[in-house]
Amino acid sequence: MISKNQLKLIKSLEQKKQRKKQGLFIIQGEKNVAELLRSDFIIQQIFATATFINKNNTLLSTLQLVPLCTEVSEDDLKKMGTLVSNNSVLVVAKCKTTTLPDIAPQELILVLDKVGDPGNLGTIIRVADWYGVKNIVCSPDCADFYNPKVIAASMGSFARMSVSHVNLVEYLSLQDAPIFGAYLEGHNLHKYVLPEKAFIVMGSESHGISEALQHLITDKITIPNFGGAESLNVAMATGIILDNFKR
Repeated sequence: MISKNQLKLIKSLEQKKQRKKQGLFIIQGEKNVAELLRSDFIIQQIFATATFINKNNTLLSTLQLVPLCTEVSEDDLKKMGTLVSNNSVLVVAKCKTTTLPDIAPQELILVLDKVGDPGNLGTIIRVADWYGVKNIVCSPDCADFYNPKVIAASMGSFARMSVSHVNLVEYLSLQDAPIFGAYLEGHNLHKYVLPEKAFIVMGSESHGISEALQHLITDKITIPNFGGAESLNVAMATGIILDNFKR
């Protein structure tokens, strides 16, 4: 059974301040936990139903994680986590210390400016993973990478992604690769010559890219529209832009 102290710790990790203080975060559901087990994240505790433990006993034994497992009921999992649908497993793992990426030849680095919605950030992480992007650099006021909603929306892609939060003006000022920015009034993406090595800056849906960053943007691009919608969801726009770069 889960103890009161364990439950208190887990519930506290829903808050960014506590995640930062404890250096821990939670991962919920079979899909996300399966990706976690294949990653280099350090696992501190596993709370799972007997069905999950029996089903994954060989893998847990191979990874020497059986001593970290606590058997709990489905009702316990619902009390512990943030997902109503989680009926199998919740893991407490250690947050990573990330270093700011140096762009490599033929690499695309995604830069997110004030993308505050956790669902959008999680979806962007999933889309970036699909297109082979390994590094995402976020402004400090973006959603927290370790937010449970971000982890859930990433559908396991969080385990393969390096996400940093930093002052974007300072970071981008040091770069010599092209810096592309998504704007409504930019050049037509379909007719633009796109390089294999670049930074791609995406702003918030409501305010776009911050004014403080605009002088650093070397190439303004836009997704041409053929209908009446005023704008696109930032995660959807990110996918379209990445697809054009990869093509």
